[in-house]
Amino acid sequence: MTANEILKKYFGYDNFRTGQAEIINHILEREDCLGIMPTGAGKSICYQIPAMIFDGVTIVISPLISLMKDQVDSLNQVGIPATYINSSLAENEYLQTIQNIYHGMYKIIYVAPERFFSDTFIGMLNFLNVSMVAIDEAHCVSQWGHDFRPSYCEISKVISSLNKRPIIVSFTATATQVVKDDIIKLLDLRNPFVLTTGFDRENLYFSVQTPESKKEFLLNFLEEHKNMSGIIYCSTRKTVDEVYERLCNYGYKVSKYHAGMSEKNRSFSQDDFVYDRTEIMVATNAFGMGIDKSNVRYVIHYNMPSDLESYYQEAGRSGRDGDKAECVLLFSRADIVTNKFLIEHSSENNHTNEYQKLNDIVDYCNTSKCLRSYILEYFGETPNFNNCKFCSNCDSEIEITDITTDSKKILSCIKRMNERFGAGLVADVLKGSKSTKVKSFGFDSLSTYGIMSEYSKDTIRDLISFLVAEGYIKSIGDKYPILTLDVKANNVLFSDTQVVIKKKIERILRPEKNSKDDFESLPFDDKLFEILRELRIEVAKENNVPPFIIFADVSLKQMSTYYPIDMDSMLKISGVGSFKLEKYGDVFIETIRNYVQEHDITKVPVLEKTSINSEVTPKVDTKQVSYELYTKDGKSIKEISEIRGLTERTIEGHLLDCYENGMDIDLVKEVNTKFENDIYNAINMCSSGRLREIKDMLPEEVSYFDIKYYLIKIDRKIDN
Repeated sequence: MTANEILKKYFGYDNFRTGQAEIINHILEREDCLGIMPTGAGKSICYQIPAMIFDGVTIVISPLISLMKDQVDSLNQVGIPATYINSSLAENEYLQTIQNIYHGMYKIIYVAPERFFSDTFIGMLNFLNVSMVAIDEAHCVSQWGHDFRPSYCEISKVISSLNKRPIIVSFTATATQVVKDDIIKLLDLRNPFVLTTGFDRENLYFSVQTPESKKEFLLNFLEEHKNMSGIIYCSTRKTVDEVYERLCNYGYKVSKYHAGMSEKNRSFSQDDFVYDRTEIMVATNAFGMGIDKSNVRYVIHYNMPSDLESYYQEAGRSGRDGDKAECVLLFSRADIVTNKFLIEHSSENNHTNEYQKLNDIVDYCNTSKCLRSYILEYFGETPNFNNCKFCSNCDSEIEITDITTDSKKILSCIKRMNERFGAGLVADVLKGSKSTKVKSFGFDSLSTYGIMSEYSKDTIRDLISFLVAEGYIKSIGDKYPILTLDVKANNVLFSDTQVVIKKKIERILRPEKNSKDDFESLPFDDKLFEILRELRIEVAKENNVPPFIIFADVSLKQMSTYYPIDMDSMLKISGVGSFKLEKYGDVFIETIRNYVQEHDITKVPVLEKTSINSEVTPKVDTKQVSYELYTKDGKSIKEISEIRGLTERTIEGHLLDCYENGMDIDLVKEVNTKFENDIYNAINMCSSGRLREIKDMLPEEVSYFDIKYYLIKIDRKIDN
């Protein structure tokens, strides 16, 4: 079967999402790969589909036990034989699983890093035909990542000890350049194809709120989001317990999860949430959910996390089904104090790095810029918009206040204090504090002493934080940072540049329907949707799996929009493959048919194609575009790549296909002809014909493009 056929049959999608087809193609060429794709982008399909095509088995290393179970449940539900090995297995289950593996019963085996290193498992790997090793949460290998795990550093040693080296593919949702470099080096990826699809999650609405009462805000928010699944993250166990008790008292169906609970209770709590027995999970920030629960409609950070990587990954656990979801961060100055305390009492030695990450997320909370663009810029992207119209800074009523005069006072005070002190003391001087420290430095004699006495100290510090976030002030140092003036400060002090602060008019309602039309929920039949949700719960109980594994919310919404009453129309629904159709189709079709008859529904919209996963795998038309740019317009591969927004390897593939199909195209100028004889010799010597083995025989300068060109050239000579 082809990748497209597997995608439709097992996963129920007609087309790949952005980046999936490209990375799958490179894996099928037996190349090592690194995929940096945001949560919900479909990373797992990138290795699951090649696993079904390759001979032998694929090993998936994952640090998240609950994720393994969800992934294996999902795969088994669509007819892909998979299993997992981790500490959750009882001894008899473990022995049975090992026996099944030796008998070749699985295509995909998930394993925890600790089990991967065991002598027993390594011995088994050498017995098996391991075609590929996929490493999930690959950022864990880097000390510069937000979730460093020393065990990940041993993975490459184990792989190098195997009798035969498999393809190595790795995936992560967030990675700065230094983390990306670490992944390639520490996992020993060889000439990997690296794909970053972009970090933007367009279906997520980002919001930073500074409510006077977080308790009231939360209750109001939940009132407006009834019957929706959501996660509330808190920074401490104590806060988790307090929020959990409060929500229970208000009658919400809620679970909690933190390290102070027994493993058994944590497991029960998580299962209740995953299986939709509860709607809300309250958890510590450090809790890696590690679940594929696709119908999480909001993530609230009750406290600010310690860094943007953690925040974006945790927030990204909402909206995994591609439907709209909300990510709300409730910010207060007390959160900064809590995070500094946690940094100082952490086992991490690199406090400088941790403090810098904390400063970055504090700036995020204080900025008046587009929140989405701030995040993208942090991860090294250049967004093509200034106003996304889908975050609280872009999609709220704004009060604009001119703070130029106050800014001059603050900047002038920092300058007069010789740029050697922190925000606390600067605020004291501006406030006119009579503290011993202020007097001991003689700051009570400065012209800026007391010139902002009408403000509270907290207000002054908020203004300072804003000026830091906007680049007028630098905050230098770790535990006790000092303030210095940035270049932009001179424009305010000496050129009368205006400084304005945009204050959001806070709201707790969901984004307006016209905020992001592309991701507005389908105009589905609410009554039918609820009926199908109940049916999904019943079917899930019968199969002992979470409801979202049966069908995602998006699938049920499409069913409630297009009323599929036969197998052909049901197969057009996103997420309905032939395996699931055969297994569950009858009961869902019957329910929809009965509903249509009872409500006398005669006219229904026609579903031409699925509404998600709309990125189409490259076909002849897209190759034709590359062909014409190359042959008629004389563009180079690099130029075509830039024009079309595709990688150079993709363009190379287009042109090679054209050459292979006998089209009139001269690729000699793109080929490294210096090693022509060496390439022919390597091709003749390699009995398997595999690109990787041919590549290993040749100098570093020879590319896969060069090898493929000469392979095609040989075939064309034979055909002629």
